[in-house]
Amino acid sequence: MAEYHCPDQKTLQQLRDIANRLRIDSIESTNASKSGHPTSCCSIAEIMSVLFFHTMKYKVSEPRDVSSDRFVLSKGHAAPILYAAWAEAGLFPRSDLLNLRKIDNDLEGHPTPRLNFIDVATGSLGQGLSCACGMAYTGKYFDKASYRTFCLVGDGESAEGSVWEAANFASFYKLDNLVAIVDVNRLGQSDPTLLQHDMESYRKRWDAFGWNAFVVDGHDVEALCRHFYEAEQVKDKPSVLICKTLKGKGIPGIENEMNWHGKALGDKAKSAIEAIESAMQDKNGPYKVARPEVTDDAKHFAPETVALSEPPSYKIGEKVATRNAYGTALAKLGNNSKRVIALDGDTKNSTFAITFQKSHPDRFIECYIAEQNLIGVGIGCSTRGRTIPFISGFACFLSRGFDQIRMGAISMTQVKFCGSHCGVSIGEDGPSQMALEDLGMFRSIPGCVVFYPSDGVSCERAVELAANHPNMVYIRSSRPATPVLYEKDEVFEIGKSKIIRQSENDTALVIGAGVTLHEAVKAADTLKAEGTHIRVMDIFCLKPIDQAALIANAKACGGKVVTVEDHYPAGGLGEAVAAALSGEKDIAVQHLCVRALPRSGPSAELMDMFGISANHIVKAVKS
Repeated sequence: MAEYHCPDQKTLQQLRDIANRLRIDSIESTNASKSGHPTSCCSIAEIMSVLFFHTMKYKVSEPRDVSSDRFVLSKGHAAPILYAAWAEAGLFPRSDLLNLRKIDNDLEGHPTPRLNFIDVATGSLGQGLSCACGMAYTGKYFDKASYRTFCLVGDGESAEGSVWEAANFASFYKLDNLVAIVDVNRLGQSDPTLLQHDMESYRKRWDAFGWNAFVVDGHDVEALCRHFYEAEQVKDKPSVLICKTLKGKGIPGIENEMNWHGKALGDKAKSAIEAIESAMQDKNGPYKVARPEVTDDAKHFAPETVALSEPPSYKIGEKVATRNAYGTALAKLGNNSKRVIALDGDTKNSTFAITFQKSHPDRFIECYIAEQNLIGVGIGCSTRGRTIPFISGFACFLSRGFDQIRMGAISMTQVKFCGSHCGVSIGEDGPSQMALEDLGMFRSIPGCVVFYPSDGVSCERAVELAANHPNMVYIRSSRPATPVLYEKDEVFEIGKSKIIRQSENDTALVIGAGVTLHEAVKAADTLKAEGTHIRVMDIFCLKPIDQAALIANAKACGGKVVTVEDHYPAGGLGEAVAAALSGEKDIAVQHLCVRALPRSGPSAELMDMFGISANHIVKAVKS
């Protein structure tokens, strides 16, 4: 280990003064907005001072510079002091801090990437460390660059299991470019935290997870400087500074006291500021502290269109599962772009992400059975445009990470999801494995495109479209092998459907997707033999939905519409179609879906038992 050189006394005093300046800014900004978390800011003031003005390498002129260190404030409610640090660094005037939480200002109550110095939104606690793991993994294994990642975690949120999923991931992958800082200020929102100031228990837990753990006085700037330096010298394991702090530090009558969480100080602010200023040698600055320079060794990527390295190679009528086509398409994308990566949670041989792993093992991340961390890591990998992450898993298990998905949307992430093993059509595995709510889940996410491909060709093209879309995408893949419907050069678009059966005298429009589209084709053949013609629509893209085509084809079929889906009633295909047609007169919709708790059994028998087979479509049309 290289020798540590303690900063001189002038530097240490300036760091103390900056910490107190950040405290005052946090108190003033929350008082101006009459809301916020000033006491949560006060406990981390010295940590933020040392990080931003002594340890971290970053460019104020380009806050999202690809070679700069990353910082994630997992305890997002302490946003005011993060904003204050950037203002002190010179990114924007300190006077802007007084616009905290105002509707016409981007200094929101919790950090979001509307701000050019925020990579991921935080505030739903327990998620920041997973995102930081993704950033650190990207830096070490993909960029192979010098930048480091720092994540400030609260002691209260350390009760979240996702924190320990991330801790496990970081040590397993030897992320020595990752430093976590735990703010152990003892007090939660409504009660003291689980371990309060039992620092030894914290240390043992992090040590047991394979981290290099330091217990630090979080208000001692010299100790912080020293331990951040020591953390940088450690190889092959992540480091954590477990900082003993006091909530509301520096405020008489409020420091280390309950019932001040999330409250502006109001008429107590003046005396609090006076007390903090009395501990400062230089109340006004400007503070001249030398920061280390950025090493510009992360590659800049030019804008690119990511395409399949070769078109789909299936023949019409050939049976292929869309989950299999997903893996094939992903490997083809990886052939053409080194930014495409894949993540999975120990289901890769079922989701067929294994196809990508075999082709591009250096760009595959196995996250094991920890779906919340899996999603957070993917979100972290996608930041600053470093990668195009595809996350796969059984769709039912993605629901475990719905909060991470929701926060991903607030983070404006470009992560792509593929959920396999959907609906009763998976067969004998039973209801615990059957995703029957996933379409509703992803349709509820703002800006998320939802694809439901029905054959190998459309699935490969959905993966290609997803890679080039600037926002979140969900692809629903199916377990059963189904016949190929489209030629390899068929063109697919976001927000567009396909008509695969039609005549001039169609009496009903039947809309399906995935396995139910093929049931609709069977129903069309049965009805045609009886002299009845129906039009069959492959919805392909459920969100945004092809409203114009829905209206035109529904009217062409006399206003009679049947939707059929391997999904519960709420939030899926039927409700999406009904909403799209809701403004039209003389259109009736029958909604076939899974309306009861399913059970184990053969796929075809289950589809018939729960009302989504060709037989039920025929009955619905006749009715």
